[in-house]
Amino acid sequence: MRVSTHSNNHLDRPMKTAYSVFLTIAVAVFQLLMPMSSSNAQTPSSLAQAFAPTGTLRASINLGNPILASKDASGQPVGVSIDLATELAKRLGVPLSLVVFDAAGKSVEGVTNEKADFGFFAIDPVRGQGISFTGPYVLIEGSYLVANNSPLTSNDQVDKKGIRIAVGKGSAYDLFLTREIKNADIQRAPTSPTTVDYFISEKLEVAAGVKQQLEMDAKRLPNLRLLPGRFMVIEQAMGLPKSRSPEAQAYLKKFVEEMKSSGFVAASLARHKIEGAAVAPATP
Repeated sequence: MRVSTHSNNHLDRPMKTAYSVFLTIAVAVFQLLMPMSSSNAQTPSSLAQAFAPTGTLRASINLGNPILASKDASGQPVGVSIDLATELAKRLGVPLSLVVFDAAGKSVEGVTNEKADFGFFAIDPVRGQGISFTGPYVLIEGSYLVANNSPLTSNDQVDKKGIRIAVGKGSAYDLFLTREIKNADIQRAPTSPTTVDYFISEKLEVAAGVKQQLEMDAKRLPNLRLLPGRFMVIEQAMGLPKSRSPEAQAYLKKFVEEMKSSGFVAASLARHKIEGAAVAPATP
């Protein structure tokens, strides 16, 4: 029995035409997407170069603020700033190097002078002259510490003639109090000894610093107490040298916002048992 193929040939013609049209569209779409894919593939590489021109991402780490970083039992830096630096390097696909400093001022200089590629700093207009800041990722309280027998009982009693305030040279408190204090005298402690040790050795009236660090010092040394409340809230952010590309600056800002919203910062603070710091709200 012979089967006629006339009707099948008639149906094949529009199917072949449709297939031809589909193939043409597919090729056109592929050609259209190729430049886009190529551009996307180049983005991490270009960002990595912008962040780490030496090929290694150098993070400026300040061990002078225990909320940000400290050393573990083996002497290795640990803390929320190290966690953030590690995650950033991972996303950029570059090796990480920690450039460790013992004071905030030195850490700032390291980034401003581009001996490090980024760092973790309190937002301040003076520092902003050389550093491009993200929004804050944590908020830290600044407090005053006095001797147990001090007549001072509140923060508003500190800014008076005859009161000498010890602050870490170049710290956020130094910069803030330099602008705000009108009557008291600011005395800047060297990196070593610590601000509180300097405050005691010089027999000053007040020491200013991170609330958590002052609480630790008050436990370490006798006859000290913190004044209630706080005299400032420090917005702790990440920052790049202002010479770095706008793309790198924008990427770092988005990175910080994601680290806050995803719970990464909160989890890091909890893991390192950090108290006295709160995750900063989203930055518009």
